[in-house]
Amino acid sequence: MTAADLTVVGRLGDASNAVFLVQTDDDTVGPGHAIYKPIRGERPLWDFPDGHLAHREVAAYLISRAAGWDLVPATVLREGPFGPGSVQAWVSAVDDGPAPPDSPAPPDIVIAPAGQVPPGYLPVVRGRLPDGTPVQVAHADSPDLASMAVLDAVLNNSDRKGSHVLRDPNGRLWGVDHGVSLHVEDKLRTVLWGWQGEPIRSADRDRLDQLVAPLARGGALRETLTPLLTGAEIEALTQRVATLRRTGTFPLPADGWPSLPWPPV
Repeated sequence: MTAADLTVVGRLGDASNAVFLVQTDDDTVGPGHAIYKPIRGERPLWDFPDGHLAHREVAAYLISRAAGWDLVPATVLREGPFGPGSVQAWVSAVDDGPAPPDSPAPPDIVIAPAGQVPPGYLPVVRGRLPDGTPVQVAHADSPDLASMAVLDAVLNNSDRKGSHVLRDPNGRLWGVDHGVSLHVEDKLRTVLWGWQGEPIRSADRDRLDQLVAPLARGGALRETLTPLLTGAEIEALTQRVATLRRTGTFPLPADGWPSLPWPPV
């Protein structure tokens, strides 16, 4: 993926920054496609004045991989048709076509009538549809989605919408769009609040432990992140990991910052 030719197929029109679907001749990125986000196409953000979205996309992948979550598709920083940017393996989501008939996957995020959250789902927030109908946003109470919530707390992800949660046709969970992550201030904004205050599973505590040595001074992950993030951002990342290991619980929404992205799904 670092050297394969990239051919632009089209631009994603609903993205706030320049995002291109590209075709690649590198078999390691999946079915011949990837998502390319050139730095020159980034819109400046008042609340993320430092660095680049593309750098944070790559950093999120490296952190997820180092801990063993492997929830972020392979992502690299490289030259492309419009200059340097992030290139991420395309996830062929179930919504891209019919799911295998022998393994229909229930949605991870649902909008249910108020008071009628389905079994196996955790309520997040109440709201109303444009016609005034009261509804509730809820997410599945699944181990892999809980792992994603822990990863988001580590990344300080400020944009975990339901549309950024994907399952491929094999049912594997993936998270995308991490460009507004890793800020030094608490900016966690997510639809995955169903476990707030609850104990983190042992498997995810182990993954948090896996980040300690790589993030320490001289650690391999810290060295890899240094060209991508500021020193303050790396220190804040290290402190978030330490806090989650110490408390052993999912975080609570912070005061002074919206806790939900918009739209949430």
